[in-house]
Amino acid sequence: MSRMRSPFKLNAIFKILGSLLLVESFFLVISLGIALLYGEGDSLAFLKTIAISLGLGLLLRLLTRKVVNPNVGKREGYFIVSFVWVMFSIIGALPFFLHGGIPSFTDAFFETMSGFTTTGSSILNDIESLPHGILFWRSLIQWMGGMGIIVMSLLILPALGIGGMQLFSAESPGPVADKLHPRVKETAKRLWLIYTILTVMEAILLVFGGMSVFDAVNHSFTTMATGGYSTKQASIGYWDSAYIQYVIIVFMFIAGMNFSLVYFGFKLQFKKIIQNEEFKAYMLITLIVTVSIAAILFLNEGTGFEQSIRDALFQVVTIMTTTGYATADYLTWHPFAWTLLFFMMFLGASAGSTAGGIKTMRVVVVVKNSIAEFKRLIHPNAVVPVRYNGKPLNITIVNNILAFVVIYILIFSVGTLVMLAAGLDFLTAVGSVATSLGNIGPGLGTTGPATNFYHLPDFAKWVLAFLMLVGRLELFTVLVLFSPIFWRK
Repeated sequence: MSRMRSPFKLNAIFKILGSLLLVESFFLVISLGIALLYGEGDSLAFLKTIAISLGLGLLLRLLTRKVVNPNVGKREGYFIVSFVWVMFSIIGALPFFLHGGIPSFTDAFFETMSGFTTTGSSILNDIESLPHGILFWRSLIQWMGGMGIIVMSLLILPALGIGGMQLFSAESPGPVADKLHPRVKETAKRLWLIYTILTVMEAILLVFGGMSVFDAVNHSFTTMATGGYSTKQASIGYWDSAYIQYVIIVFMFIAGMNFSLVYFGFKLQFKKIIQNEEFKAYMLITLIVTVSIAAILFLNEGTGFEQSIRDALFQVVTIMTTTGYATADYLTWHPFAWTLLFFMMFLGASAGSTAGGIKTMRVVVVVKNSIAEFKRLIHPNAVVPVRYNGKPLNITIVNNILAFVVIYILIFSVGTLVMLAAGLDFLTAVGSVATSLGNIGPGLGTTGPATNFYHLPDFAKWVLAFLMLVGRLELFTVLVLFSPIFWRK
């Protein structure tokens, strides 16, 4: 079988990438407005970045002006989705780097990739010293990445004559891409409308709790994105407010739900939410782990009853939804408590949410398939389908989920070995890989909630940034690019 030197519709790819750069330029202009409003010396960095992003985007559009209807296939879709996250992160790192707030480009790229993938791992040691424009951009990239750069762009690409179904399928998080409407553009509109309404609601509630408007907007951006970037070095613990913590817990939990279910909630169709197996598992796991850790804090750590429940609930929800905020250093708790949280790093919240990790749906299906296998052993002639929400799952979906879990564990294992080879101690290596692959934020060891990733060698940061991308795009979207079959005719 012959190989193709250029298997893609390159002109179509360049036109779409040019259009997406114009989208990023638009959000950079918004951040420039914040920089000008506060006048703290970061405006020039944004102007230079906008010139690069806008210039490159317009150039690509100009070179492909003869491409009228750049429809792409699956392979082009996978390539564009994977490449655009890298491209956005390179451009997005420039304001940090050009301003000098992050003088190392490796660190600037790590911070930006962590933002766009909503991981939330940081290299910053003095967040409050950064100007408001830079802080706003740092939060905004998480908000953009939360619902997905491609899903966001589906609102714009059709107006440019660009189809988007392949991009939507390749980028959407979860085992299946939930469509709320037969037309992908209408699906994107509904998703972004819900996302925006919830963001505004949270910002208003946080202002009532004593946050400034600037801090409230930034934290609503990063909560709904399950990203976890904060405008304060001490994260949410800076405010020491039960009200603020409970508000953020509620919105983190909502952001960890499948957005199709959130849509049903807006339509007051609560029965569909309650009957959903993944939601019930999501609720049950959150409750069991929270009660377990709260009991440990109350009995072993001497923490008050309400404080124990709040600290446990906050850390469980922030880890399970892969948000990554911090109100306490869980590594100082009883080892059983932070070990539970470590296992939660692999779980993740719901499919079709902004969260990372393996996802609760996949865990439910794996457990159900394991039970079905026991039944098949006892009754070898019986047909025992794996049912989800009352319906038998196609064997292809079951096999895909099983393959995903195996590959996820394999990547975690290999990544841990690479981190150990880079000089990290075992606990830090395990924690940094788990948190990067799961898009969580804080890890274990010297990358725990009380510290960050600044001290890691550059090589480790580039590897972890790659793992963030792999985890955010559900493994296969990125890994398929490294398959020889993908490049064959």
